[in-house]
Amino acid sequence: MALHWLSAILCAVIFGFGGFLGARMAEEACKSIVPFEDGPRTGKPPVGILIGCGALLGAGLGARGVPLLGLIVLCILIWALVACWCCDVLTGIIPDYFTLAPLALILVASAIGHQWIPPLFSAIVVFLPFAFTALISKGRGMGWGDVKLAALGGAALGMPLSFFALAGACMAAVAVSSIRKRTTEPMAFAPYLVGAIAIGINVPMP
Repeated sequence: MALHWLSAILCAVIFGFGGFLGARMAEEACKSIVPFEDGPRTGKPPVGILIGCGALLGAGLGARGVPLLGLIVLCILIWALVACWCCDVLTGIIPDYFTLAPLALILVASAIGHQWIPPLFSAIVVFLPFAFTALISKGRGMGWGDVKLAALGGAALGMPLSFFALAGACMAAVAVSSIRKRTTEPMAFAPYLVGAIAIGINVPMP
């Protein structure tokens, strides 16, 4: 029992730091990014809340006894998710290295465990409808950064969890947009995707 508590505390600190690092790197990256004139409204990301949520997620994973390789990959994923959230809110643009690099890492880690096909399949299945939406909306209804983030979520969560989680993110985004009466405006979609992926990570797999 004591070992589980120690693991939970240690993971909380490490994951919290991962979230902090993601926010700081996003801030630095956004200094050289010019938002599109027709992009979503820019704002200030809730960095403290994101770091806290990352720490809580890490504590839960540590208490559950997730293997070391899994914890390393998930910590890097939290870094990337926080960075994506912050970049999208700050500029409306998500740099590829915050999505494609962790996606490649997940696939490599899965290959080490001789199970690279399921996450690759899940990433592709999730990627296709999001990519179709980006194509028909010409990047206005759905940006390509969001598409790559969705693919990352697909690889991280697997099927069918990723399908339900990301579908929930879409419904939440539509609901919030309707409540705010901004249905005709572009919006930062990464926070909804990140929230759905983070919740999905905490769902115990059978």
